[in-house]
Parts: sequence; structure tokens; C-alpha cells
Amino acid sequence: MALLVEPSARPDKPEPHAWSAPPPTEDQRVILNGMTWKDYEILLAVRGDESGVRMAYLNGAIELMSPSINHEGVKKTIARLVEAYADERAIGLNGYGSWTLKNAFAEKGLEPDECYALGVPSGGIPQLAIEVVWTSGGLNKLEIYRSLGVGEVWIWERGVGITVHLLKEGRYEKAPRSAVLPDLDLALLQSFVESPDQSQAVRAFRQALRTS
Repeated sequence: MALLVEPSARPDKPEPHAWSAPPPTEDQRVILNGMTWKDYEILLAVRGDESGVRMAYLNGAIELMSPSINHEGVKKTIARLVEAYADERAIGLNGYGSWTLKNAFAEKGLEPDECYALGVPSGGIPQLAIEVVWTSGGLNKLEIYRSLGVGEVWIWERGVGITVHLLKEGRYEKAPRSAVLPDLDLALLQSFVESPDQSQAVRAFRQALRTS
């Protein structure tokens, strides 16, 4: 069937720009309960490689989360700072972004804000995952990471900063330092995370590393 397009009444007059709302400052989250692992895998397949909505599965619940601009800004700043540190210290750190991590046997899955490995990931999982909590709520991500066997998780929470969680004997324990990057001064890194200028923050962080 042909599509009929009516000509504009005044083709010489430009169309007004469509108004768009400002990006949300809080994460948008929906929890679907009573869902199966197959439902989760179908949703992942339907979404494909399109970015925007992150998915997690835990105990029959699927979380669909669209991160806010603030959330994305913080996670990107942390990533740039971590990578700058690895560059300055000549550490072979590889980043894998929001790589979908899942285990069909355990029926657990999620997509971290950022994740890293020293060299090539062993066993199909990163050594370090980073989660940003800009808006509270949602599934228990640490429980999912525990089931997946991710050895270290950083959680940056608004008003709190970064806390390090190390997997020991099947459970996470808070730690003062990273095990993957043991010489990293987390307090120093944290001092640059909420800078409004990411490039300036990275340059200042590099300078501080070179003089420390």
C-alpha cells in the first residue's frame, strides 16, 4: 500500500523544532515480578545490542533500568579515572563496559556500569565490577554478583562515595582498598568523581599521581 504524504501548505516556511524534555535527573526503573529465566533471555534478545536500558534478573524478578544523565556522568568519570590510573602505573587493565554477565544454571544476570579485568577475563567474568547508585531501589546487585563469582565490586552511592566489596568464602566483605588495584588511593580518586568537567578531573588526577 502506498503511503500518501500531503504537501505542506506553506513549503517555504520551516517547520518549528520539536520540543524535547530535559534528560531525567533520576534513574527510571521498572521491576517485573513473576518472570522466568527464559523471559529474561527473551528480553535480552529483543533488546539486542541497543544501549539505554540495562537489565538484571534475580529470583523471578527482572529489573529494567534507564540510567539518568547524572548516573551516566558519574560512571563515566569513574571509568576515565580508573583507566588513567592504570595508564599512569603501566597496569594491563582491560575494560568491558556494561558487558552482560549471566549464569543460566544459577539463573542470575545483570549488566554492570563498568567492569574490568587484568588481561583477559578468566572464566567469562571480570575481576572488577563497578555499580553506580544514583537513585535507590532495585534488585540486590551484590547477590547477583556473588552468584556469578565476581571477585570485587565497587559501589558508588550518592552522598556516600565508593565502597569496596571483596568476595571471600562465598560472601562479600567491605574492604578499605581494592584487591585488583591495591595501590590505588580511593580517597584521591573519589575526590575527582563529581567534577563537572571530566577532562579537567582526569588531568588533575594524573598530575596528583605523578607528584605522589
